[in-house]
Amino acid sequence: MVLYMIGIGLSDEKDISVRGLEAVRACESVYLENYTSALQCSVDKLEMLYGKEIIIADREMVEKRAEETILEDSGLRDTAFLVIGDVFGATTHLDLMMRAKKLGIEVKVINNASILTAVGMTGLELYKFGKVTSIPFDNKDIDTPSKVYEMNSKNGLHTLFLLDLDPKKERFMSVNDALIYLSDKIHGDPLCVGCAGLGSSDPVIRVGKASELVKSEFSRFPQCLIIPGELHFMEEEALGNF
Repeated sequence: MVLYMIGIGLSDEKDISVRGLEAVRACESVYLENYTSALQCSVDKLEMLYGKEIIIADREMVEKRAEETILEDSGLRDTAFLVIGDVFGATTHLDLMMRAKKLGIEVKVINNASILTAVGMTGLELYKFGKVTSIPFDNKDIDTPSKVYEMNSKNGLHTLFLLDLDPKKERFMSVNDALIYLSDKIHGDPLCVGCAGLGSSDPVIRVGKASELVKSEFSRFPQCLIIPGELHFMEEEALGNF
């Protein structure tokens, strides 16, 4: 029996790879992790294309009850664990793989696009991104995002801020919320890049000073924020397109 860990891309039901789709259709049980990111389509559309009923796996199921759900199924039948974006965009998925292997379950990984590479659409060079950080909803006493930015900035590196979300409650942090939080944490008025719907056919990318961008409207989700470091002239030219 095999546990297939399958990245299904960033946008809609058609983003899954051919190899991933073949694996899903061959599995008897299919789980969709729904707490680290959000697709830009309904689960119904996934089920129609895959031809499978999908079990929604929340954080509690994956992190606390996997042995009695996902891993139990994997020990009895071929099982798919679907991840929005790429499989290892979140450390919780690495933990699931390690637990499966300890139980003697064969694991096969099928990768896909990730937000960590999709940000290249902004024109910023991927190898110039520093440490990635996240901004949580409850951030009153949280300083880690600003400290990560300061560290990256000192080294001339770009900073990618991943924004909190709770798909179960349809709650998503916006670029605007992130900028309001950062306004009390960082100095000056840095150039920022706001992104929404990356990976889709019509993503939204806006560039401007933090004080300007906070007034912009970003209606699509999920969203992320980038504060660039030192810019190569080609990066400057690329950002000028937005």
